[in-house]
Amino acid sequence: MKHIDPQSPVSFRANIARLPHKGLPVVIEADAAQRAALAEEHGLLSVEAYRAELLVTSWKRNGVKVSGRVEADITQACIVTLDPVEAHIDEPIEALLLPEDSKLGRQGFDDGGEILLDADGPDGPETFSGDTIDVGALAEQFFGLAIDPYPRKQGASLSAGGEAEPAENEFQQKLRSLLGKS
Repeated sequence: MKHIDPQSPVSFRANIARLPHKGLPVVIEADAAQRAALAEEHGLLSVEAYRAELLVTSWKRNGVKVSGRVEADITQACIVTLDPVEAHIDEPIEALLLPEDSKLGRQGFDDGGEILLDADGPDGPETFSGDTIDVGALAEQFFGLAIDPYPRKQGASLSAGGEAEPAENEFQQKLRSLLGKS
């Protein structure tokens, strides 16, 4: 996971210095401008709905646990036909964050220790500094990871080599005429 971007369109900074005992519930409902920014940032045609429901709680001594869900309705371009493809995202969020100076975050790295990672297991803790964490940017990361990188319209397929070329769709015909190619 990349470092959390503080310029997220759905940014929400949670003050972790004063977390309630039962945790801090956070609900992020993106407005039209935020959805447009999300679509542009993630290469989507549009984001019709975006909602993140999170719970920010204390973890261990100085750590923070963020859990919840991000749900969205998006429209992408089909990789074969470029036609719009609608999709629904419903992704669980589970993240642990530790202060930069935490010994828990460095466990195993001292004395050239070996770290065993399970590809299917939970992610290791991320680090943060200061008294706030942008949980909105964290939710956006999980949203971005849930987007299908190769969306296909129902029935669209790539033709195998040697087969006749498929007929041009309406978009390709318009593009060809705009470029002045016959």
